Amino acid sequence: MNAAPADQIRLLDVQGLDVRLQQLAHKRKSLPEHAEIESLTKDLTQLRDLLVAAQTEESDCGREQTKAEQDVDQVRQRSARDQQRLDSGAVSSPKDLENLQREIVSLAKRQGDLEEIVLEVMERRESAQERVSELTERVSAVQAKTDDATARRDAAQGELDAEAASVTKERELVAGSIPADLLKLYDRLREKQGGIGAARLHQRRCEGCRLELDVTEVNEIRASAPDKVVRCENCSRILVRTSESGL
Repeated sequence: MNAAPADQIRLLDVQGLDVRLQQLAHKRKSLPEHAEIESLTKDLTQLRDLLVAAQTEESDCGREQTKAEQDVDQVRQRSARDQQRLDSGAVSSPKDLENLQREIVSLAKRQGDLEEIVLEVMERRESAQERVSELTERVSAVQAKTDDATARRDAAQGELDAEAASVTKERELVAGSIPADLLKLYDRLREKQGGIGAARLHQRRCEGCRLELDVTEVNEIRASAPDKVVRCENCSRILVRTSESGL
């Protein structure tokens, strides 16, 4: 393949722009905010799970407290009815009176036991409510940090994307001035060779693979016509000759 020396030189400009695009893409992918957001998101998920568990416990305690208070109220009402019967003198049989008094005592004990249950449930519910409040604050704090990190990441990505768009436009302009067959070869090699398709020949060394050319290869390149597109025997990349090639 042949191409004007100037076109080959411009190929190095395209390569430089492609390297810059690679660097911008890597920088975009490696922004520290990505790891920060990932860590915060993991913390947020765990905290939200704990919050749901605490809210569920608080809700369960609420229902348990309501049921216990209803039980206390039922026993209290029954005890009040029995006491009213006892005070009214409606029960005259000694045996019935004894049974009624025994039931009143039993109901009083039952009411006391149930009231202790209510207090125990209330304590558990209060503890759960405090846990809900604490976790709600922690979720809000971590969410705020996540939002801040996301905003910083988006801003950084926006700047990188803007620069990448500018470099891409410049690349299109430069690439548009290079013969299609040369550019096609360059793109194919760049894809195969880790993003580097063309390299400068500097002091008899390929700047693509960093290896020095042997004497035979140097002589062959020296004897080649200026418009001949030469390749590195070591890495197959296009070698671009300049005044500093050492030929």
